[in-house]
Amino acid sequence: MIGGVAASLVGKPRATQDIDGVIWLADERGLDELLESGRSCGFEPRIPDVVPFARANRVLLLIHRPSGVGIDLSLAVLPFERQMLDHATSVHLGEGFALPVPAPADLVVMKIIARRPKDIADIEHVLEANPDVDRAHVRRWVKQFAEVLESPEILDDLERIFKRVPAE
Repeated sequence: MIGGVAASLVGKPRATQDIDGVIWLADERGLDELLESGRSCGFEPRIPDVVPFARANRVLLLIHRPSGVGIDLSLAVLPFERQMLDHATSVHLGEGFALPVPAPADLVVMKIIARRPKDIADIEHVLEANPDVDRAHVRRWVKQFAEVLESPEILDDLERIFKRVPAE
């Protein structure tokens, strides 16, 4: 889980309209198989030509028909995403039910790249709830993304947040 659900479990609860997740598919041909297996649980494509869209944009847009909830399933390919998945932890939500979520530091990295107001608020709540976040780890990854995206302001925004929410 990533997005608002993860931010609610790792930081502070908040409302969200959809569910965001990330998966690692070793082979993109598995998209058709993934779609087919989800149909029996009520998951359907949200747009026509969902597989070509997913291959081009690295996100599979689904809807859970019984509930009407939209699902954005990011298709991981980057080293950061692999590392994030490898270091995910499970949040237990009741007997026999747990959701995997990114480590707090990895969630901060994902949220600062998006940089929407709700992402900034999520980062602050994650840092407040997890004051021992490995800030050096966050800086390392954000610096790399800022360079690749040619957006040095991402790192500046992160430093401003770090100043507002000091570490332990």
